[in-house]
Amino acid sequence: MPYTQTQLADLEAIRDVAKRYCRGVDRLDPDEMKRAYWPEATDDHGVFVGNAYEFVDLCMESHLGWRSTMHCIFNHLIELDEDGTHAKGEVYNVTYLYRADNGALEIWNGRYLDDYQKRGEEWRILRRVCVHEGTTSAALPPMDIDSSNFRKGDFDRPAQGRPIGP
Repeated sequence: MPYTQTQLADLEAIRDVAKRYCRGVDRLDPDEMKRAYWPEATDDHGVFVGNAYEFVDLCMESHLGWRSTMHCIFNHLIELDEDGTHAKGEVYNVTYLYRADNGALEIWNGRYLDDYQKRGEEWRILRRVCVHEGTTSAALPPMDIDSSNFRKGDFDRPAQGRPIGP
């Protein structure tokens, strides 16, 4: 199906919404994460079902148990509604969570099922359902590389207001 330039711009703007969510949660930046949701949006993350802004606040606390996290998103299928202001999406997600206490790696696999809404020129999530596909945990043996001079994953957490880049 050929897309109009407006539709192509809308698709990219929706993908940016998903990226803002991931960067916000990984960098412990609540403002960035909230910019992915409309204020009245809902999020069903299993352990939390309710207002998405309240979920963001919960994440800022609960993610302190990890030294760093990396939400990696793939296969983002988006269906635009004909009205030009609504869309649905399904985003595959693998998240790597490094425990702060013992450095173990926890891997979360799942999907985000989203309803998006465009207001003015801005797209955001109106409703999200998080689907859990599986998890695993593993102790990490050290790599055969001297990584002591690299910055650690928590060097810019929290990063509220920090610009993208070095």
